[in-house]
Amino acid sequence: MKRRNLFKAGLAVAGGGLLASVASAQKTGTPVTIVKGKRRLGQQLEVSSIGLGVQNMPRTYQTTIPSRPEMINIIRKAFENGVTLFDTAEVYGPLESERILGEAVAPFRNKIVLETKFFRSRPEQLKEKVEGMLKRLRTDRIDLLYQHRVDREVPIEDIVGAIKNLIDEGKVLHYGLSEPGLQTIRRAHATHPVTAIQNEYSLLWRGPEKAVLPLCEELGIGFVPWSPLGVGFLTGAIDANTRFAQGDIRGGEGRFTPENLPNNLALVALIKKWAEQKSATPAQISLAWLLAQKPWIVPIPGTTQMAHMLENNGADQVRLSVDEWTSFNTDLDKIEIKGLRLPQGVLNMSDVEAPEKK
Repeated sequence: MKRRNLFKAGLAVAGGGLLASVASAQKTGTPVTIVKGKRRLGQQLEVSSIGLGVQNMPRTYQTTIPSRPEMINIIRKAFENGVTLFDTAEVYGPLESERILGEAVAPFRNKIVLETKFFRSRPEQLKEKVEGMLKRLRTDRIDLLYQHRVDREVPIEDIVGAIKNLIDEGKVLHYGLSEPGLQTIRRAHATHPVTAIQNEYSLLWRGPEKAVLPLCEELGIGFVPWSPLGVGFLTGAIDANTRFAQGDIRGGEGRFTPENLPNNLALVALIKKWAEQKSATPAQISLAWLLAQKPWIVPIPGTTQMAHMLENNGADQVRLSVDEWTSFNTDLDKIEIKGLRLPQGVLNMSDVEAPEKK
């Protein structure tokens, strides 16, 4: 679907959080207020309006190994600056991201929300899998556990049933799904309420606006965008001359090929223009836009740089008036992003429907 049509669909169903505010505020010209501090995922899970992803703390996109003490400092500083949602997964590292996060948050574990993900585990394997997570995270419970990708061979009812057993034991408090098919979301939610969906969503990739966000709103499910800064693209860190190091996953994404980058950089130019006007950074404008879409959207930008974490955490201070957001979105509507968002093999694991339970 062209970006223009996707944008219009998003306005109709996913932009209500912003556009309802726009409609009600137009008469007074008052600014759209982005909620600072806390948001709610699902019915009960309260978190900071912006979280922190720690995927790259064991190994960056550029394949370098960050300083472990500095990664711990970043996590702890994020907490000091109001972040209470921290995201990881067993495949990040692998396993090492959970270890870093567990060590970092140990002094304030009971004041935060830890979310992690398991990858395609069979129901009978899940308890053992979670025990390993608990050990690495140095905790007695996982606040929000995601199935990282839907298993094509296992009915979602069986997966959710195994998670429900862990919830009954107090080892998991809430659960979610990442990049699932729509009917799988419905079936999972009917088995036990889903707290959050974690999909890619940003100014660079707005696919969830078509159907996933409306479904989340219908069912009362929170939404946690991964890669909310377009793997660095929306910050202005990538330009037409950028070539990626061997092993950098971005090198396999069609949207960043030499053929597509010049076209797609029109989006960065738009963001930079507004960043300058609002005395903000491109990253802050990009995150502020996400926060403006719905009050139950909580982005989890990742970084290995202290300055970037502090910058990202300040995004909910950015204020655009109703007219300014309208102008921004009008220009946004004119930009069509070219190229696939992920390598095809990875993309094939998204929007998967679990088999029917027999």
